[in-house]
Amino acid sequence: MGRKFKFFKEAVKNYKTSGTVVPSSKYLANRMTTTINFEKADVIVELGSGNGAITKNILQKIQPHTTLICFEINDAFYNELKKINHPQLIVLKESAEKIDELLKKLGFNDASYIISSLPLTIIPKKISNTILQKSYTALNKNGLFIQYQYSLSYYKKLKDVFGKNITLSFETLNFPPAFVYKCAKK
Repeated sequence: MGRKFKFFKEAVKNYKTSGTVVPSSKYLANRMTTTINFEKADVIVELGSGNGAITKNILQKIQPHTTLICFEINDAFYNELKKINHPQLIVLKESAEKIDELLKKLGFNDASYIISSLPLTIIPKKISNTILQKSYTALNKNGLFIQYQYSLSYYKKLKDVFGKNITLSFETLNFPPAFVYKCAKK
């Protein structure tokens, strides 16, 4: 069974946690990582890593001093991520709600970047609010939270957390096309 079909099958079965039925395109993965300064990134966190489309993009660019920590709650996607053999990759089968405490438990004070593929619009409001607040807290000063969504409906919520420090772009070469929010902690 092909990778895309396996992803589709798992995503349909667990749509409420995956939020999509197709993996991110290489174009979306590139757009999500284009503003990362890999030379200065000590810790990069990926929330909702899925089958690893963006994870693999990050690992191609990661520097020897950087750690990538992936959060994935779906069993099948978690198992797929665990197959990626890379010494700088830590894969956690944990909710993004625990980002702050798990960073500390792993010995890190904060993250330089947080890349999120979480379907915030379909996650219960209380949980998505907690994830955003804890992500903000987990970022270092001038850290960047990068989130994609398929609509603009979450712009106000991100603005409530990050203020005016948000830039927006649009990736047409993804199915469906996606908005990419880049939110700076100032």
